[in-house]
Formats: sequence, C-alpha cells, structure tokens
Amino acid sequence: MEMAISLANNFLVLLDAMSIYILIGLLIAGILKQLIPDDFVVKHLGKGSVSSVLKATIFGIPLPVCSCSVIPLAQGLRKEGASKGAVQSFLISSPITGVDSILATFSFFGLLFTIFRVISSIMIAIIVGLIQNFVDKDESSLKKEDEVVSSCGCTSSCSSTETKIEKKKFSFKSAFSYAYVTLFVDMVKPLFIGLLFGAIFTTFAPKEYTSLLFENQILTYIVIMLFSMPLYVCATASLPIAAALMMEGMSAGAAFIFLTAGPATSAITMSVVYKTLGKTSLIIYLSTIGVLSFIFGFGFDFFFSDVNILQFDLHNEESSLVSQIASFVMLFLIAYYLMKPLLVKKSTSIDSCCDSNSSCCEEKKENKIDGNKLKFKV
Repeated sequence: MEMAISLANNFLVLLDAMSIYILIGLLIAGILKQLIPDDFVVKHLGKGSVSSVLKATIFGIPLPVCSCSVIPLAQGLRKEGASKGAVQSFLISSPITGVDSILATFSFFGLLFTIFRVISSIMIAIIVGLIQNFVDKDESSLKKEDEVVSSCGCTSSCSSTETKIEKKKFSFKSAFSYAYVTLFVDMVKPLFIGLLFGAIFTTFAPKEYTSLLFENQILTYIVIMLFSMPLYVCATASLPIAAALMMEGMSAGAAFIFLTAGPATSAITMSVVYKTLGKTSLIIYLSTIGVLSFIFGFGFDFFFSDVNILQFDLHNEESSLVSQIASFVMLFLIAYYLMKPLLVKKSTSIDSCCDSNSSCCEEKKENKIDGNKLKFKV
C-alpha cells in the first residue's frame, strides 16, 4: 500500500513539473499552426542543396508537430520532391525543437540544458542532412516531378489548381482545437507511458544497483543509446523518463543522448526512413545521430558536470495553485483521451447491433424505457 501511494505521488510530482509548460507550449503550437501556411515548408525545400537542409532544419523549429505526427509529414515532403537530406533534417529538428518540447525541457532541466539541447539538436539535424546529400546523392528528383505530373492525368492547369491553397483566416477556436485535440491526441499515449515509467523507475529501482551502472560513464552512454534508439517515445514524453534516470544517478550527458536518440530514431522512424529513403540513408541517419549525440553528451558532462540541472524534487510537497490547476487539466485530458476510444468502440458496437438486427434495437429501446421508469419510481 505504501509503495502504491509512493508511485502515485511520484507520478503526480512528474506531472506537476511539466503540466503548465506543456499546456502553454501546445497553445503556442496551435497559434503557430494558424499563422504558418500549410504549404510553407513544401514551397521552400529545394533539391539536394545545402540551403534545402538549412531551411528544413530552421522550418522544423517553429512547426507545431510532435515525434508522432512528424513521420507522415516527412513522407509528404519526400513525395513533393524534397531532398533526402532535407527530409532527415526535418525529422530530427521538428519534434526535438518544437515549442512544447522546449518548454517541457526547461520545466525539468532548466535554462542551460534547454539551450544546449536546442542548439546541439539543430547542429545534429544540419550535419545529418549535409552528410546524407553528400554521400547518397539524390537522383530521383526528376522522377518525382514526372510522377506528380503523370498522376495528375490532365493538363498543366490541373497542377496549378492543386497547389493553390486558400489563405486561412486566424481562428482561436481552430488554434485551441489543434493544440488540445489534434496534438494532444498524438502525444497522449507516449506521454502517459513516459510519466508512468518515470514514476515506476523512481519508486522501485534500487539505487545501489543503478549507481553501479551509472558510475561507468562510457558504458552508460552505450547502454542508454542501445536502449533509446528502438524505443518509440516522443520528444516531450521522454523527458520524465530522463528526469527519473537522472534522479537515480545518471549524468546529464547520458540524459541528452536518451532525449536525442529516442525521439529521432524510434523503430517506426527507422522503418519509414528505410522505406522512403533507402538502406544507405538509414545507415547514415542512425550512425550520424549516434556518433553526434555521443559527442555532445560527453561534451556536456565534461564542461558542466558540477551543475545540478534538475528543477524539481520528489520530496518537495510545495506546489503553486496555478501548477496544481495545470496538473488537474492535464490529468483530465490524459484520462479523457485514453478512455475515449474505448467509449467510442462500445457505442459503435451497440449501433452495429441495431443495424444488423432490428429486434435487438427494439429490445434495447424497451430496456431503456423500462430503466427510465425505474428511475422515476425511485
């Protein structure tokens, strides 16, 4: 019983540390979605040049997408003719340097680590894209253009009408909907899992054994990299896990490796890179991210080993009213979106029963009426 209370408390402390920042970050992401045209990135990504990689990295920073939703967007960019290097840079920069991820990073690790993470992630994204375009030159850009024209199956007027996108009007309702429905639905499962894993690790992991692993710095880097690369966790949801590992004695550099390699190289991302860009591109993508995250992680530990970057304490029971309200809102949204699919399935099964069998429907109606009568009698 004591362990269960401790687990729940640790879960709430981790939630409290990041809730207000995630809610604000999602709102800013929703507003940016209204301000940035839908075809903005596609218009500015060229073919196989240095500028396309730089643009893909820079454009990936303000775009309101998480690790879950960036994958189909990257596939769409490739179909539109973006170079392989540009697509890879976009895959790395968008989720890690998203506004919600930046604010959530600050909530756990403070300003120094947040700035380091953003700058190093941008550098990794640019270097990966440049190496990709240099080693595996993209020769399919002309084919892509031919495919677009042939798939249209009509004259040039067809392509011009397709690329013409109406200018959208700013709407706070749409911004809220995108922030707290579209984006939150994308991240709710990995976010909940991340919080749960973080709470479980801080509650049950024996510090004596974890400290033995974390004493060997290089070994820690290798283990964390091998653990995080296939793991499907978004940039924001990985933060409570990294914070929990640091509380058990892991270094900030190892946390950086986990926060970089995890969101950028999940098993799903690997399969998409392999199918969309090819085997050579996947090798370049994984090896470059692995080496660079290792170097940056080691660099952070070398220069800032004495700095305590954690911004919260599990044993600190003080929490502001605003933070508590934000935690309650987050908890409600998590519970609602996790339960919603189950409720929808239940209602659809009842509807299908009624569609397939009219007598079933009539019986349910009769039961409903009888139930109402019983309620009134009581």
